[in-house]
Amino acid sequence: MAHANKHEMANKKIQSITKVGLVTNIGLSVVKMIVGILGNSIALVADGVHSISDMVTDLTVLVGVHFGSKEADPRHPYGHGRIETFASVGVALVLVFVGLGMVYQAGKYIAESHAIRPGGAVLLVAVISIISKEVLYRATRKVAVATHSAALYANAWHHRSDALSSVAVVIGVILAMLDFKYGDHIAAMAVGLMIALVGVRVILDCLNELTESAVDEGTIESIKGIVNSDSQIRQWHKLRTRTVGREVFLDLHILVDPDLNVAAAHEIADSLERALHEQITRPVNIIVHVEPDLPALRK
Repeated sequence: MAHANKHEMANKKIQSITKVGLVTNIGLSVVKMIVGILGNSIALVADGVHSISDMVTDLTVLVGVHFGSKEADPRHPYGHGRIETFASVGVALVLVFVGLGMVYQAGKYIAESHAIRPGGAVLLVAVISIISKEVLYRATRKVAVATHSAALYANAWHHRSDALSSVAVVIGVILAMLDFKYGDHIAAMAVGLMIALVGVRVILDCLNELTESAVDEGTIESIKGIVNSDSQIRQWHKLRTRTVGREVFLDLHILVDPDLNVAAAHEIADSLERALHEQITRPVNIIVHVEPDLPALRK
């Protein structure tokens, strides 16, 4: 029950912050496109397209969480967490393509000697975008770290990438006022490369999960500490961990007093499972194999 409640609370947090991001991106994309066209700023129009891509990733996260949080069934006995992992890859791929697209477009403008002379309204909208998307990035990242959601973490960086692309617009407007026509292009190329690298990092993290790599060292140390704190467990070994979406799957062997009856030994294993559920910050799926503490079984 505690396991299910923890998972449900995490899902609500993810959905709530993502919906805030979706509404924000709808408003920003409309304003950027209109002001960009009226204010003669191709950069702001492109920034508006970037906000639209943010809307797509918001929807991707919501869909991934919805289907990924479905209960296990006979065809998917380990749950549907991998759906959220694939959603993370989808968001990350958008980051890579958006970042490389910014680099390409900026380079094309430089090659074509395309100068941009935007108006003052463009600067105002870009500053508003920077502030709102940076706040959204910090709030989204906080929830992503708390819930261990790779998809939401990638989406948080997509929010920041939108803020950084707006920074490029601001730099471009200021440099245009100083008669340096390629400053915003160079800034946009630097930002684009950073966005693409973040996307690559998220994809690599997802590949680690899909190749059944162990959970992070901090979580493993927490698990070891919980097991070692139980005085009824004389020794343990064969700890194995992996992740499926946000859920940790772990199994281990524990050695207990060989004179205990089956019910007492089972209660020790049950107590360990409860402690892991309560003290590990992310959802945990546990299998404990109980063995008698005999010399032949010690490792």
